[in-house]
Amino acid sequence: MNALEVRDVSFSYGARQVLHGLNFTCPKGRLTALLGPNAAGKSTLISLLTCLYPIQQGQIKVSGHDLNRAPRSALRELGVVFQQSTLDLDLTVEQNLRYHAALHGFSPSDAKGRVNDELARQQLSDRRHDKVRLLNGGHRRRVEIARALLHNPRLLLLDEASVGLDPASRQALQAHLRSLCAERDIAVLSTTHLLDEIAPEDHVLILNQGALVANGSIEAIQAQYQQQSLALIFQQLTKKEPK
Repeated sequence: MNALEVRDVSFSYGARQVLHGLNFTCPKGRLTALLGPNAAGKSTLISLLTCLYPIQQGQIKVSGHDLNRAPRSALRELGVVFQQSTLDLDLTVEQNLRYHAALHGFSPSDAKGRVNDELARQQLSDRRHDKVRLLNGGHRRRVEIARALLHNPRLLLLDEASVGLDPASRQALQAHLRSLCAERDIAVLSTTHLLDEIAPEDHVLILNQGALVANGSIEAIQAQYQQQSLALIFQQLTKKEPK
């Protein structure tokens, strides 16, 4: 079973259609990179996946649960890290995680165990009593990832999570995400506009003007367009047509 299935999904703002019949899946144990220029439709898609917008046309399943018919079951399988941080800077790392665990309905004892486990997995145990405002950008992202994984979702969704990080922190974050896929057999869907964040083993989706213009492994996309440079392929597929 794929962690995410998107079938024939379209979306319009009034008379303006911004997504056009999207079809793709995100397999477990792998990072899927969603690329696209500004105004490609990435934010609208994220809003649909997180139920911020209703599904107008098509079907979305998260770990087999239909987002329209069984939204609670579907959202239980989803962890989200948004571009803008939503951590409370004046709470400690542990307090932020415990608060989120309480929102998920965990008992204090269950919350303690899950928080301890995630802090260890994210290599943050020694920072648990630090206020979040004292952490650098890379460590804050790790706290957000730990928070998103507290309820053991099968799909981790990150929306431009590396924005604002320095190159070393971006590289460390990308390596960490791929280790999560391998060690926990989860799927990661990560939106980005930075091609240097893509690894050879990733699944790649390229979105342009609301349409999916590439979908597959880097090797398959390179073979399809007879071009080794992903940057040149991206430039070719997202070039604006003259009006």
